[in-house]
Amino acid sequence: MATNAKAAAPAKTSGFTGMKNAWIILVICCVLGYCVWYFVMGNPDNFIGGDRSGHPANLLGTVYKGGFVVGLILTLLFTVICLGFERFFAIRTASGKMNLAKFTAQVKDAIKAQKFDEAKALCNKMQGSVGNVVLSTINMYQTVETDSTLKKAAKIAKIQQAHEEATQLEMPTLQMNMAMVATIVSLGTLTALFGTVLGMIGSFQALSAGGGADSMALSAGISEALVNTASGILTSWVATVVYNFFSNKIDKLTYALDEIGFTIAATYDSNHNEA
Repeated sequence: MATNAKAAAPAKTSGFTGMKNAWIILVICCVLGYCVWYFVMGNPDNFIGGDRSGHPANLLGTVYKGGFVVGLILTLLFTVICLGFERFFAIRTASGKMNLAKFTAQVKDAIKAQKFDEAKALCNKMQGSVGNVVLSTINMYQTVETDSTLKKAAKIAKIQQAHEEATQLEMPTLQMNMAMVATIVSLGTLTALFGTVLGMIGSFQALSAGGGADSMALSAGISEALVNTASGILTSWVATVVYNFFSNKIDKLTYALDEIGFTIAATYDSNHNEA
């Protein structure tokens, strides 16, 4: 039993497999976001007369006028960019070292021809989550093939179960931190709305005060609203692109694994006539 378990164990994945404590990225990006907002955008050189409370002299000064919400939106934007790079390297490792379509075609041909040593060699060359899952399934195929106590249907079920279990073990690596990216998709828009509302409140307060002297406060409130709207939409746009891009990558890997798993089970079914 121990020998079978050892044989079915997935090979180790070499390379970057993802960052489990993504909140660390969020904290670092929060510090970075507010530093950029206060020290870069809030640099006195970006304002007429060097006074932050005065009129902005350029775009950076205008964005700074969006208020503290800009720092929060920058936090979300920097976080989703960092998670995008994190997912890129993690999924690249999980995808293995060979072209996915080429590996799928070659390993299917090897399995159909009963060349399991060749298929294992391809898995060891491929590595990553894909190679691990296929190798586990092939190992189970060879294990049940020598087991005379099980019927054919039970053997096929065990092959399928081994494939599904190996896939589930690898899925956390693929989907890690995707939930945070999906959350930022919504948070970007909601934070933009929050900043817009704060800006409009400032504008209405300026209007209620009356008088031409409050025109600066009115324009500042409108500027705050528009800046937060634009930056929040940008953040949600980036987060949506990142989420959909990597979701598509994960789906391709999952479909390839399902295709190979079906091929292995179907090969056993066609090559064995026992009941």
